[in-house]
Amino acid sequence: MKARIKKPTGGQVATAILLLILGILISMQIKSVKQSNELKNLEKARAIELAEQINQLRKENSSLRSQIYELESKIKEYQDSAASISKTTELLKDELDKVKILAGLTDVEGPGVVITLDDSKLPATANVDPNSFLLHDSDILQVINELRAAGAEAISINDQRIVATTEIRCAGPTISINNTRYSAPYIIKAIGDPKILKNSLMMRGGIIDLLREFSIEVKIEEASNIVIPRYTGTLKFNYAKIKNEGS
Repeated sequence: MKARIKKPTGGQVATAILLLILGILISMQIKSVKQSNELKNLEKARAIELAEQINQLRKENSSLRSQIYELESKIKEYQDSAASISKTTELLKDELDKVKILAGLTDVEGPGVVITLDDSKLPATANVDPNSFLLHDSDILQVINELRAAGAEAISINDQRIVATTEIRCAGPTISINNTRYSAPYIIKAIGDPKILKNSLMMRGGIIDLLREFSIEVKIEEASNIVIPRYTGTLKFNYAKIKNEGS
């Protein structure tokens, strides 16, 4: 005969179901704890990685700051050097401008005097040399020399700039200035202190007194601004050379 199988009671079934649920919950808890640990480990690893990246960025930032300071230092050096070069260039330009003015190679303007000289209009008389009543190159030269001695910085005659190579000489009834012939009247312009220039010409016994003795027409005007053109000829130096230092 077969042994009779005993049916589980309701309590046993309930206990079995409870144990099953408990096992599932424990399994889920274990899995959750495992996942939590893995997440913590991942976060910890990520935190370490981020810390390393931050540390690396700090090093790079420090290096970049050093480079910036170095570049700023070089920029300052370049700026100082550029300022020095600019100052030197400005000084050289000023010196060049002065040389150009002295050489008559540039138009200039400034205060000064305008002198107009013309032959005498008196009629010729017997026993008097008519040439005495005409302007000569020596008369013009004396006026120019007086202006230079009084500090004239630029001079022109009939708009011909007076330079180191300018000739003022008689050429028949005319006067040659910079190889160009002119007849009276002669208009002389000089830039400088107007009063000093005028007084030097008007001093007693000076060139103007002498010219007026022969009735040469003389007119002197002070001017607040005179324009004197540059020398339009060609300056050639075939023999004069700049002396080398130490030679």
